[in-house]
Amino acid sequence: MGWVLFGSFFLLLLIGVPVGLAVGLSALIVFILNGIPLQMVPQTIFEGSSSFALVAVPFFILAGDILARGGISERILAVAEATIGRIRGGLAIVATMASMFIAAISGSGAATTAAVGASLMPEMKKKKYDEDFSAALIASSGSIGVVIPPSVPMVLYAVIAGEGVAKLFMGGFLPGTLMGAGLITYAVWCSHKHNYPASEKLPLKEVGKRFVSSLWGLMTPVIILGGIFSGYFTPSEAAAIAVDYCILIAWAIYRSLDFKKFYKLVVGAGVTSALIMFIIGTAKIFGWGLAFYQIPEAVAKSMIDIAGNNYFAIYLMINIIVLIAGCFMETASALIILTPIFLPLIEAVGGNLIHFGVIMTMGLAIGMTTPPMAIDIFVASAISGRSLEQISRAIWPMVIVLFTVLFICTYIPWFVMILPRIFMGVG
Repeated sequence: MGWVLFGSFFLLLLIGVPVGLAVGLSALIVFILNGIPLQMVPQTIFEGSSSFALVAVPFFILAGDILARGGISERILAVAEATIGRIRGGLAIVATMASMFIAAISGSGAATTAAVGASLMPEMKKKKYDEDFSAALIASSGSIGVVIPPSVPMVLYAVIAGEGVAKLFMGGFLPGTLMGAGLITYAVWCSHKHNYPASEKLPLKEVGKRFVSSLWGLMTPVIILGGIFSGYFTPSEAAAIAVDYCILIAWAIYRSLDFKKFYKLVVGAGVTSALIMFIIGTAKIFGWGLAFYQIPEAVAKSMIDIAGNNYFAIYLMINIIVLIAGCFMETASALIILTPIFLPLIEAVGGNLIHFGVIMTMGLAIGMTTPPMAIDIFVASAISGRSLEQISRAIWPMVIVLFTVLFICTYIPWFVMILPRIFMGVG
């Protein structure tokens, strides 16, 4: 039945069936073949999508859309350019650092790429930066959006693995920062190699003016993450507060959001959220089939038979599988399907589930910049006008940098676990 489950799933994907339907239909085939009552299907779907933690998903998606299109990100980028942009390759550094900062608000790689790309691509083109390099850097920086908290994939993992969302958020800080530092190092090297210019030095008065204008936006991650980690509100409540705060400053303070634009953002976020929730619901049926036939335990036993209890070899195999899955599947779908399969294996070798959740998110985030299913490249291509092939050629050195950071965090868990241990007492 395990072969039927996975075989039908991959066959449905190959003929073009959407992931959510392919997951549900493959599980349904197994149900029918085994005479399992079909009334379990709607019950299981409802159960899979009824977790309170999942309330955070639509709110973080909407907050990211408001951030990208509500005039908040433009002001944050303006102050970054005024300060960092004055050094050689400064705009490349701004692109990466702004992605890290905006990621701390949106929790979405695509939203981060859209916000930074729309604001910086025209300026980088004007400064004679190579367009393929610029689009590739913004796309690869966008992948940090699901590693630095808040993170929608981490919320999904927390629900599946039964771990605390706040612990995963804390664990993602340092790895996300390392990913950004690696990209900045590469961008600075390229900027000196190709002699990319610095932005003109602005008067101190103008820098101060931009800083004051962006102050409301700069406070957003402080309020969201500060509230979560101080215990004032849960991640789900923080997501709702993020939306309220972004609406307040975009509508009442910056006056860059009207009702018509807000309506479109709500509809767009609703459609995206509905797709994710549908995948979560159908994945619950798929997960039931996995558990019923003890497939995760069989996978764990097979991998342990191959690698023994060798921590290095097992995590290497998992990383390879996750990276390949990220190339072909959307991040949320891959995470929802793979997590139940790997959890017994991680527990069998004594791995930490917080550490595993972060590195799995990192691996799938890298998949967002790796063709053919590279959502960040799609967004960067739409904004820059460069083809997918052109951006894909330029992005490979940056992907290698991200691979390196992933393997560092995999085999030196300290980078993931140090903050949860200090601030949350995680063992």
